[in-house]
Amino acid sequence: MKSITQKYLDELTYEVVGSAIEVHKVMGRGLLESVYHKCLKEELLHRKINFLTEMKIPVLYKNKELEIDFRCDLFIEQCLVVEIKSVHEMSTAFEAQLLTYMKLLKSPKGILINFNCSNIFKQGQKTYINQYFNLLPEE
Repeated sequence: MKSITQKYLDELTYEVVGSAIEVHKVMGRGLLESVYHKCLKEELLHRKINFLTEMKIPVLYKNKELEIDFRCDLFIEQCLVVEIKSVHEMSTAFEAQLLTYMKLLKSPKGILINFNCSNIFKQGQKTYINQYFNLLPEE
């Protein structure tokens, strides 16, 4: 596995957003989230990007795993969380969801993608970093 650096994560983010743009270009807007999820998985496979999907996120409290059914849409290369939406308006709850998953998975970066928009690059995606990102080497 390639060592994770800020540069690597930035390049990976670029590839994932490019994949989402391709899906959006082919499928358009107005479909259910599940359709975009399947299409994005196909595009990532096509680009040979490794990912886990619908992965159960463990929640530990005092060394005990709690029964909380958190599942992230995509966990890419075990360092980038991707949450997919297809909504008219993004909610702060979606941001909180992504940031929670990032923290629990110790993932330095996450992307929130909304396919129900006219332009993924300009208004359909937002990237987040946390304290783990700043601990990574730049290159």
